[in-house]
Amino acid sequence: MDNGGKAAPAGGALRQRRWPLAALWGLLVLVGAGLAATSAGAQSEAPLAAVAGRLRDLIAQRDSAEGFHCRGELVCGIRWIPDFYAARDHVPVWLDDRGLGPAAYVLMRELRQAEADGLHPGDYHLDAVSGLLAALQRDQGTSLEAAPAAWADIDLLLTDAFLLLGAHLARGRVNPETLHADWVLSETAIDLLEMLQEGVSANRIHRFLDDIRPLHAGYRGLRVALQAMRDLALEGGWPLIPVGPTMRSGDQDARVLVLRHRLIIGGDLPAEAWPEAPEIFDEDLRAAVVRFQKRHGLVSDGLVGGNTLRALNVTVQERVRRIELNLERWRWLPNDLGDRYIVVNTADFNLRVVQDGQVTMRQRVVVGRPHRQTPVFSAPLTHVVFNPQWNVPHTIAVEDMLPRIQQDVTYLETQGIRIYRGWDADSPAIDPWEIDWHAYHAKRFPFRLVQAPGPMNALGRIQFMMPNKFAVFLHDTPGRGLFARSKRDFSSGCIRVEDAAALAHYLLMENPRWTYDAIQSILDAGQRRVVPLAFRIPVHLLYMTAWVEEDGTLQFRDDIYERDRVLDRALRQRLPMEGGQDHQLRTGPVSRWTKSERG
Repeated sequence: MDNGGKAAPAGGALRQRRWPLAALWGLLVLVGAGLAATSAGAQSEAPLAAVAGRLRDLIAQRDSAEGFHCRGELVCGIRWIPDFYAARDHVPVWLDDRGLGPAAYVLMRELRQAEADGLHPGDYHLDAVSGLLAALQRDQGTSLEAAPAAWADIDLLLTDAFLLLGAHLARGRVNPETLHADWVLSETAIDLLEMLQEGVSANRIHRFLDDIRPLHAGYRGLRVALQAMRDLALEGGWPLIPVGPTMRSGDQDARVLVLRHRLIIGGDLPAEAWPEAPEIFDEDLRAAVVRFQKRHGLVSDGLVGGNTLRALNVTVQERVRRIELNLERWRWLPNDLGDRYIVVNTADFNLRVVQDGQVTMRQRVVVGRPHRQTPVFSAPLTHVVFNPQWNVPHTIAVEDMLPRIQQDVTYLETQGIRIYRGWDADSPAIDPWEIDWHAYHAKRFPFRLVQAPGPMNALGRIQFMMPNKFAVFLHDTPGRGLFARSKRDFSSGCIRVEDAAALAHYLLMENPRWTYDAIQSILDAGQRRVVPLAFRIPVHLLYMTAWVEEDGTLQFRDDIYERDRVLDRALRQRLPMEGGQDHQLRTGPVSRWTKSERG
């Protein structure tokens, strides 16, 4: 699920370049003035100048307190559009003296194709503009002289459509931090108004919008998968398999025949693998079931039981929507994840180390349970702690440990946990037998619980620190059994890694002294030791329920935190959810949206 490496050169250059606006705007103002000039004294004002006047009047009527509407359409970029048009003396952006200019046709084609990114063309004024053009054609003809006010509306709506589509491609249609309190991502640096100015003048609207899209190979792969899945939907999708007993090798009945059709249509079983007795559950069919199970994060046993049957019977339309939701999540990510980085997909229960675009390590992980969800954010991993002690978080202390202590105080001793009154470094230790534990509860618990290094330590023997506001980190664990499960959401929010020693060796490998033997020697000594990293490697905690692997395999996972439902509802809202008319542009197209390592 990694992004396939670095940004393409064209896209990277685009995001850092400052366009020569002064020269461009000066030229356009001169062009506008020339178009506005009268010819032969008796001729009326030029058509473009009349539209420019209408644009000036239209924009002057805005009331930002209540939101600005044009032809019933909310203009989301009205905060920045007035200055943009003023700088060009209100010369239309998308028109020439005959009507729509070439860039307008390109933009309208791009708006119609927004569905390829899982977006809805109706969100970008396409219906309103198309309706205006049809009315002009029907009633007055398409010349600018016939209806300068209508043409001014069209120009304004197309400008807002470009800004809105560009913002959504670059940063997503909704702000994840308004949906999830534990979702913190950095923002994309881009200046859409400069791109608009350059794109129209140089007829590069298509190229610029394509460059705005996420550069990740994972995003591009999902776009291809989305089109393929939509094609399947148009062809009728796949059949639903009737409920019944578990199907396995050797079975023979009508349900097996339906299963075979389902797996062929879904691409897990080659069509040419059609046997003489297709109603028999043969070895080819079993291999296809295993392939399907692996793609959906299921137990890969080749049996079609309840969980596998439910996944098989998810409709094509539901799969289409799942892909659309995850395309949106890709748009929330920074384009540059780093030359080497660690990515954890919570929904997949897996960690990957990526270096120069190649996955160099994969590990299974255990993530937060549904009521203690692992958050989504990026942060640099700064140091490794061998034989860590664990300062038990307050929530775990009062919700998990206090009830056990109240039942049996010896629990503290068996777990190697010491008690301190207060959180100061010099706070004295307390004899747990001197405390009336039944007198304390979640709102009254003045103690600090510290688990010493050792075999019972909940962090295992290695801790990977990445400063963030959630106090979430990667760590080893003494409990190994959970890694054998297909669904691994059992932690209190932090990420337990399967092979912490291998990850530590990778992070410290640039120093030749940190061999596997050296690491093992420190672990065997049992003394706490903090080792700063020679380089800070970014860690990206993500939540993806659909993605495309490096080999092109489409993967799906269960929505363990029910975040798909929340995102689906947000994306289906036509108008901004909150924050006024500029919410869908978030902080605005002309701001320098900088990436930051926030946690």
